[in-house]
Amino acid sequence: AELGQGTRACQLLKMLSPVSHGDSSQAVDIYKSEPYVVAADVYGYAPHVGRAGWTWYTGSAGWMFRVAVESVLGLHLEQGTHLRIDPSISSDWPECKIRYRLDDSLTIYEILIRNPQGHEHGVKTASFDGKELMVDSTGAHVPIARDGRTHLVVVEL
Repeated sequence: AELGQGTRACQLLKMLSPVSHGDSSQAVDIYKSEPYVVAADVYGYAPHVGRAGWTWYTGSAGWMFRVAVESVLGLHLEQGTHLRIDPSISSDWPECKIRYRLDDSLTIYEILIRNPQGHEHGVKTASFDGKELMVDSTGAHVPIARDGRTHLVVVEL
């Protein structure tokens, strides 16, 4: 995703997601693990192709979550003063949404990432509560307002 290959990154996340291995009884029979547990390994060699190994590693789930949020959706907290949004998503995604609650437990950012042209990377425009935001080669820069309100951020690739 860091190289702007959002489609490939999304394909890999889907492949690694335990949910993808639990969408049919045949898939569950091959995976042989719970469809809500991230496996450290998914075997690629016969006779165990597609079988989960080394499940219930909390660290694996944590890293997978970070890859999804930071590398694919592109959400980064920068020095506690602003959010930087620089997605690398699938070209097949017309849009996606993030609901981010600040550490004050009150302020919420509703982030809408629009992708009308089917791009994988590159923020074109962004707004914060209807006001245009600064965008550069590192993404959109969104101020943090710990005010207990819900804010709308719209990012377009």
